Amino acid sequence: MELVNQALSGNRRAMARLISQVENDNSLAAATRATIYAHTGRARVIGVTGAPGTGKSTLVCELAKAYRHAGQMVGIIAVDPTSPFTGGAILGDRIRMRDLAGDPGVFIRSMATRGNLGGLARATADVTQILDAAGYDVILVETVGAGQSEVDIARAADTTLVVEAPGLGDEVQAIKAGILEIADVLVVNKADRDGAANAVRALQAMLDLGATPRTVSHHGVTMTVGVPVSAHSDSASDWRPPILQTVALEGKGITKVVDAIARHQAYLAESDEGETRRRARIKAELEAILRETLLRRLMKNLAPADLAKTVDRIAAREIDPHTAAKELLARLP
Repeated sequence: MELVNQALSGNRRAMARLISQVENDNSLAAATRATIYAHTGRARVIGVTGAPGTGKSTLVCELAKAYRHAGQMVGIIAVDPTSPFTGGAILGDRIRMRDLAGDPGVFIRSMATRGNLGGLARATADVTQILDAAGYDVILVETVGAGQSEVDIARAADTTLVVEAPGLGDEVQAIKAGILEIADVLVVNKADRDGAANAVRALQAMLDLGATPRTVSHHGVTMTVGVPVSAHSDSASDWRPPILQTVALEGKGITKVVDAIARHQAYLAESDEGETRRRARIKAELEAILRETLLRRLMKNLAPADLAKTVDRIAAREIDPHTAAKELLARLP
């Protein structure tokens, strides 16, 4: 495919067109994915998640500047929430990252979730692979910012940054299950504000509690999360998420975050955790593709009238939703 060859050589317009293909899942998308995949596996994928208002976009912008200063190519995927009215995304991250405009070594793509849960768009993995194949060294993936549900990034990224900020509410919010446990690096941004020390102490207290890695189910997908280990652990192979303070708007503390990411990448390379995460990522992606493919096949073979009739039966309490689903699945060829 000529378009793929152009993208592999760094043609930005070709890359944008390929990304549109996989986002829209048009007739060329399957061939694009198959051709691109053999050229992937070199980029470092860094996820950035956290509640709205913590300064994720500003932090991503500053991280991109730091990596560019080191001579590395940077891809940015900013996932925005989809409007329930228009079906589009606000794409506000483009405004916050205008400092990167015009840099040929930075490629920014905003994506709409299109109703996808977990903070990521359905095609995020495909877009990551396109940027990887095109030669980008670092890919920064910023999630929607919906709060505690955004744990999908733990499967999509090599290193996950969880961003907190003081003054956004009770520090206990930072400890609730579903978001803190996925952190490889904890960042307290806007650290020049009152309450930054309290936020750090709250996170430190959670790390000191310690726990062992466990398997959890999120949106029907099984995933393994490594909960931070005890501060008193003697194992050199254990990774304890560092808690770093930044003022991203002023570029303060960014170097320490970059260093922490590098240390975590080295940890992944030296331990079994890197291979474990890679296989878990492949498994999760495969399961997601299977679910979507089976649903498409079912809907293709299901007449709208039959679906409406099943809905009527459920509404009339003649049948429960689980039994109805089994009956519909039985129609799969």
